[in-house]
Amino acid sequence: MIVVAGEALIDLVPQGTGALAALRPALGGGPYNTAVALGRLGSPTAFCSRTSNDAFGEALLDGLREAGVDVSAVQRGPEPTTLAVATIDASGSAAYSFYVDGTADRLFTVPDQLPADTRAVSFGTCSLVLEPGASAYEQVLRASAARGVFTALDPNIRAGLIPDADAYRARFESWLPSVSLLKLSEEDARWLGGSPRAWLAAGPSAVVITRGGDGLSVFTREGAEYSVPGEKVDVVDTIGAGDTVNAALLHGLSAQNALSAEALSGLGADGWTRLLRFAARAAAITCSRAGAEPPYATEVDAV
Repeated sequence: MIVVAGEALIDLVPQGTGALAALRPALGGGPYNTAVALGRLGSPTAFCSRTSNDAFGEALLDGLREAGVDVSAVQRGPEPTTLAVATIDASGSAAYSFYVDGTADRLFTVPDQLPADTRAVSFGTCSLVLEPGASAYEQVLRASAARGVFTALDPNIRAGLIPDADAYRARFESWLPSVSLLKLSEEDARWLGGSPRAWLAAGPSAVVITRGGDGLSVFTREGAEYSVPGEKVDVVDTIGAGDTVNAALLHGLSAQNALSAEALSGLGADGWTRLLRFAARAAAITCSRAGAEPPYATEVDAV
């Protein structure tokens, strides 16, 4: 079982240009998209979060169930669902503004336990910023690592939600000793101001950097670096592309029985290159369709 911990929200996606373009609600949130993508790829997956009892919350849970994701660890509450208003530029890249005050997902509390067969836990995005939930997710991250569970982190920076950038950067660095696999975009890397080698020295066994259409690279603790180009595709938008990479990496590592620090160190050039190509292909399919619509296993070749 791969557990994805973090927010589920509703993306309001513009259907035209201009500030008053019609908005279409879509299921979203970085961790939510990652869980759906993992389920569609065929990995046994559970979602650990807190969702609203409102109609949006019900729709979010339905989306997880349709992807085969276990929702038994999802907490519920009467507060409204978080809303993210997307803006799509000419290249298909998305930017967001958020409506998060008093919403259900930020009131997540530490669960009594994760599923007994948990092999990996994935964290990231708004859930590690918005208190009091952020501290609860952080506690789950540290406790999982302490038990020897494989942990993955995608900070997926939303700068507009971070009131104190320096405090967040320090907090991010404090997570690294508890992280097995760090994945982030080159934009996030610039914002954080660090480097793959510095992050590796702090704890992770591998760091994956995504570069949009230019592909992605991995840096390993052993000093290796491997890169693959992006898959060429007609981009509709990039919503959910990075989340699909998260899912593809975890799914591929699970398929190779490599969800441990020791196994990561043994992947080598062939193992990492095949994994990165799989992730690039999966992300390209997501970019070829509107909204966060990650591929099913039948749409991508096996790792």
